[in-house]
Amino acid sequence: MTFTEECATIGLCILASGLTRALPFLLLSKSKPTPPLVRYLGNALPAAVFGMLIVYCLKDTSFLSGTHGLPELIGIAVTALLHVRLRQMLVSIAGGTAAYMILIQFVFAK
Repeated sequence: MTFTEECATIGLCILASGLTRALPFLLLSKSKPTPPLVRYLGNALPAAVFGMLIVYCLKDTSFLSGTHGLPELIGIAVTALLHVRLRQMLVSIAGGTAAYMILIQFVFAK
């Protein structure tokens, strides 16, 4: 890739990123009520993200060999408990990830 192509790629990435962040503020005003579809997505997407993360994390897990998926299941349980207790998605994901990483590095190390 030439220097000009690299600059164009970076510029387009900056433009796309800025546009996707600014577009909701440009399209939705404070004076009008929020459209029902946007409200629905705001309520449904957090749970969908958790579901997608669970499917992604467990897609290559073998429950019939090795640790039988124990680190993964414990990490999911920690994530769920943190989320039920604190209702903070980032804290829940970070806590579950930290628990999983500690388990695979120190407890279930191969």
